[in-house]
Amino acid sequence: MATTTNYGWTTPDDTALVKDGAAAIRTLGSSVDTTTKNLNPSTTLGDIEYRSSTANTNTRLGIGTTGQILTVAAGVPSWATASAGGMTLINSGGTTLTGASVAITGIPATYKDLRLVVRNFKPVTGSDHLSVYVNNDTNSRYNRWPVSDASTNGNTSQSWAESSWAYVSPAGETTLFQGTAIFNIFDYANTSTWKLGQMYAINNNVGTPANVNFMQQLIYYNQVTAISSIYLKTTGGDFSSGTAFLYGVS
Repeated sequence: MATTTNYGWTTPDDTALVKDGAAAIRTLGSSVDTTTKNLNPSTTLGDIEYRSSTANTNTRLGIGTTGQILTVAAGVPSWATASAGGMTLINSGGTTLTGASVAITGIPATYKDLRLVVRNFKPVTGSDHLSVYVNNDTNSRYNRWPVSDASTNGNTSQSWAESSWAYVSPAGETTLFQGTAIFNIFDYANTSTWKLGQMYAINNNVGTPANVNFMQQLIYYNQVTAISSIYLKTTGGDFSSGTAFLYGVS
């Protein structure tokens, strides 16, 4: 019997009898069916096929989970969690700033760092500040450097005099004020060292509307406990607006 060039399917010879035609078609059809299935082993939505070590046979790679990336392990494609640089939103949709304080709790210990982004912060009472503290701890265990947006240098030694990290808003603002702040908290889940981070913030300058106020600080917390919750409040009254987004950094 003759065979095809690429897949070796059996076909009738030129001299084959007509009465063998049906059997030959069935044989050829079975070969085509088997080869096609070997080239397309998918069974589930999102499956991917790749060439296996067996000729004319593909291997099925099932779909990965949300947030995974396609990589190569041991010479074949595979799904894996991003090893560095990726950010995952922990509080889905963000947390609306309302009332006297809000909390983001249940922070998993599976990331390297945390990034807290506060958008459109606005207090009900003019000149209130945004304060951020962790693990519902308002004892004097925090500090920051420089201690105000007017500082150009700071002390080499500081006491633990603060009960939170404060983002200082401009004095006297009411309806004009809007602010955005970013807090980066490093190695937040470790249980052997104090916690260190950075804070950056901008807000409009009420006295000179064409200007912007900018602030940056190192922030620190003198406890070795892993950070599992973050609280946001104003230094006086309630929030008027704002949303907080907490990201885990891989």
